[in-house]
Amino acid sequence: MRSPLGPQLTLRFRAATADIPVSYAPDQGLPPLRVAGLFAGIAGIEVGLHATGHSTSLLCEIEPAAQAVLHRHFPGVRLESDIRQLPRLPDVDLVSAGFPCQDLSQAGRTRGIGGSRSGLVDDVFELLRTSDPQWLLLENVPFMLQLERGHAMRYLTDKLGELGFRWAYRVVDARAFGLPQRRQRVLLLASRSKDPASVLYADEAGEPDERGAGALAYGFYWTEGLRGLGWAVDAVPTLKGGSAIGIPSAPAVWMPDGFVGTPDIRDAERLQGFPPDWTAIEPGGARVLGARWKMVGNAVSVPVARWIGERLRRPGAVVAGEGRPLRTADPWPRAAQGSGTKAMAVDISIWPEQKPYKHLSEFLAYPLKPLSVRAAEGFLGRAARSTLHFPDGFLDAIRAHVRSMGEKPAA
Repeated sequence: MRSPLGPQLTLRFRAATADIPVSYAPDQGLPPLRVAGLFAGIAGIEVGLHATGHSTSLLCEIEPAAQAVLHRHFPGVRLESDIRQLPRLPDVDLVSAGFPCQDLSQAGRTRGIGGSRSGLVDDVFELLRTSDPQWLLLENVPFMLQLERGHAMRYLTDKLGELGFRWAYRVVDARAFGLPQRRQRVLLLASRSKDPASVLYADEAGEPDERGAGALAYGFYWTEGLRGLGWAVDAVPTLKGGSAIGIPSAPAVWMPDGFVGTPDIRDAERLQGFPPDWTAIEPGGARVLGARWKMVGNAVSVPVARWIGERLRRPGAVVAGEGRPLRTADPWPRAAQGSGTKAMAVDISIWPEQKPYKHLSEFLAYPLKPLSVRAAEGFLGRAARSTLHFPDGFLDAIRAHVRSMGEKPAA
């Protein structure tokens, strides 16, 4: 089966991610699946699934910049622009949808599942009324489990019940797959004929202690400082498609030698499991760079999708502990499964695996861009007005960084 990534890009992808092991072997497991990728973005789900033998029949993405990325990397695959104009799904085995998170994210508008963006998931359900794929895979932010007391997850599972789907979900951290990015996402897998628990709950590594010891790099968001920090030990915080006002922004990294800077967009791509320059669709410039950060921040981490792809080929025995029945008013846990109107909490961690982990300072392959004096002083000003507790030596390091840039820190 020929990959629609094309031979050169396939080799490039494999070479760029050679440090992330792939357990799939072509002569093992169930037959590969044909996939329809809705809200495809830059194809994080699809690239991960392709690494385990699956193929893509349809991509649907409305953002022009992301469409250009898909055209470049999937030249032979049908590409539709607007799910609202898609009359029906092709004959596929799996429908994937990393549907918009803007209305469900803590960093977004928090309008809930009925918001104009996240509410587009209803179009997925409408398409499923006239099709019968083996699997449905939904992906979104874990804040949806808390927002409006979990109304979004209740809405999704009720819809799946109406359509005759058995479902399971699990919050998973991308760090489990060796990426130094603290990125948790809800993976919701459903089927009318198969058991999603054999995919999502067949692996359990348990959450490790803090990464390493000694001189580590720390990630944080320099755009915060009043109510939060996004602090990440030996990792960057979750890469975001945009701030609360919709401006894409890179996190900052405090290196062991005291240097403070922001990662190169190529390292951001690598932190999501893509090869460098995956989103390089035209010559640079501030506007294009902002679009690339937005696309990367909105993407699904490739190794997470690869793990799902592997387990879809080789389902396993459930290793999760028994949970408790969930009542309508109960908070949603990190994992649960159900069908119809019944739901059961599942006792399992956000770490399905513990892949070899490269320290952030060693992972970054491109020079950091020094955090500007204006950005650093703005952060220090917010920090001075906040009631947050900051790690020892951190604010002193920011002040020293400002001095090293030839300026004095804000009073």
